[in-house]
Amino acid sequence: MVEELGQPLLLGWDDEWLILERERWDQMRLYALESLAQHFLAVGRFLAAHQAALTATAVDPFRETAHRIAIEVHAAEGNIACAVKHYLDYRRLLQRELRVSPSPRMTDLVHDLTSGGKYTA
Repeated sequence: MVEELGQPLLLGWDDEWLILERERWDQMRLYALESLAQHFLAVGRFLAAHQAALTATAVDPFRETAHRIAIEVHAAEGNIACAVKHYLDYRRLLQRELRVSPSPRMTDLVHDLTSGGKYTA
């Protein structure tokens, strides 16, 4: 299912009517991928959760919720260094492309991971 949700709508077609339909498809698949990732994370299926989250980040590289879920998956696995690296890569992308920073929620998540606080997904 994750693989299918990673596919754009009618790739290669340039019809003008597809612009709005592609935007709708992208929003629906982002929500579906994030929901799947959260479900998989909740039941301990970390690989599936990570794949769904990364597929969502491929659909929209700037979407913070998908990146946050990927970081939460790393944290749930105990891979704090991977979680921090993902955050730093995302922060660099935002700075380079949009000149913005991640939200306080995202920053707090990573701060909690690195400050020795107890993390719960």
